[in-house]
Amino acid sequence: MTGPTGSASQASAGAAIVIPTRYASTRFPAKALAKIRGADGTSRPLVEWCYEAARGVRGASSIYIATDDERIAETVSGFGGKALMTPVSCGNGTERIAACLDRLPDANLLVNLQGDALLTPPAYVDALIAHMETHPEAQVGTVAVRCTGETYRHLAEDAAQGRVGGTTVVLDAAGNALYFSKRILPYLPAAAALADDSPVLLHLGLYAYRRDALRRYAEGRPTMLETHEGLEQLRFLVQGTPVSVLVLPSPESPIVEVNNPSDVPIVEAILSRRAAG
Repeated sequence: MTGPTGSASQASAGAAIVIPTRYASTRFPAKALAKIRGADGTSRPLVEWCYEAARGVRGASSIYIATDDERIAETVSGFGGKALMTPVSCGNGTERIAACLDRLPDANLLVNLQGDALLTPPAYVDALIAHMETHPEAQVGTVAVRCTGETYRHLAEDAAQGRVGGTTVVLDAAGNALYFSKRILPYLPAAAALADDSPVLLHLGLYAYRRDALRRYAEGRPTMLETHEGLEQLRFLVQGTPVSVLVLPSPESPIVEVNNPSDVPIVEAILSRRAAG
């Protein structure tokens, strides 16, 4: 469903942001504690940057970091955040947030702001919370942006080189996800693909869950599709849980996640450009 980017007018008492993060990241071990330099020259750990992004969200009443490592928990405590310890066995961020359900009894909506997505605009999180409030039938919500011609070219170049450049999503008439893939969907002739009104939607790793949907997810086993695609959200679709997709305008600056050490200087450059206006 297409929606506005406006922020929620006030915090929803039942909305909690949970930032899942682990220590033993395969591609970037200990990345949650990796130092990211801001425009003022001050370096802070990645997990603190994500926490600060969450603090800019007006529609949530609380923020937690769900982690599996005491070193991360100590860092979170050091900058004034609240850490929730979760099992090392959690297979993905959704499972890690589900492991916190019993300790967050007042949260009827749990927002997954991923622990490597420090550049996520707070307004996008607010828009997703507002979307879930105005669509009480939605069990799971997420966000996508329409690909520009430039973005599509980057995705196509990555695919040609065997790299994963992003995740795309296709929707049904009600705005629910039909499928998510690390391939570019739908297939388009070259001319149509490069147009700025392309139907290709780039998925952002930002989610909102109702409690029951999150509990059902955790009770299920990893599915063939989520395993092969490497996309945790596909378990919802296989389980028959609709995923409502809020389509928002493309951001003014790229939303780059910190997946590898090489992403750090890219993110630092974006932070500098944002500060410069």
